[in-house]
Amino acid sequence: MRAITFDIESISDSMVRGRIDVTEQELTVVAIHDSETGEFSSYFKEDLPRLWPVLERADMLIGFNSDAFDIPLLNRYYPGDLSPIRSLDLLAEVQKVLGRRIRLQSLAEATLGKGKKGDGLLAGEWWREGKKDKVAQYCIEDVRLTRALYDHAMAHGVLKYKDLRDIRDIKLDTSHWNGAISATPTMTHALPL
Repeated sequence: MRAITFDIESISDSMVRGRIDVTEQELTVVAIHDSETGEFSSYFKEDLPRLWPVLERADMLIGFNSDAFDIPLLNRYYPGDLSPIRSLDLLAEVQKVLGRRIRLQSLAEATLGKGKKGDGLLAGEWWREGKKDKVAQYCIEDVRLTRALYDHAMAHGVLKYKDLRDIRDIKLDTSHWNGAISATPTMTHALPL
């Protein structure tokens, strides 16, 4: 199974009720981990035509808040529709169990013993300052954390988070995460393979 773990950085000045409005975001960079090659890479907006064939060959997309943010934003740039590709949103899986959202930073620190090296607002500042490569590296680091959390959950069936002073377990049913992939692809490819 070829899984693409990914993350997107974007910029915008708009917020709706304290949340980022996906329709107002401008994509700056996409970072991925390709399970087939084991490599991490990044794509600026002008590089997206090189990313599309990679995503089209994926059996599954893995992200954090990806169903609500990353896939809808990426779909605005893609000439087809990425939503038929099977996806696993780690935030959605955690929210199913806890009934609330947990930040990637909290999960990574409690589960992996390491956290993020910034945040989306800081990445936006770097982008506006012309530090594109720094934004790409930050995005790749988020992909590394997301992939490590996925691997940990698959191996142990649990992720951890800090709740006030205590580290708590989030028991996840990962049995369906790598379920059988249909022999007939559900995606209609918009680009030549």
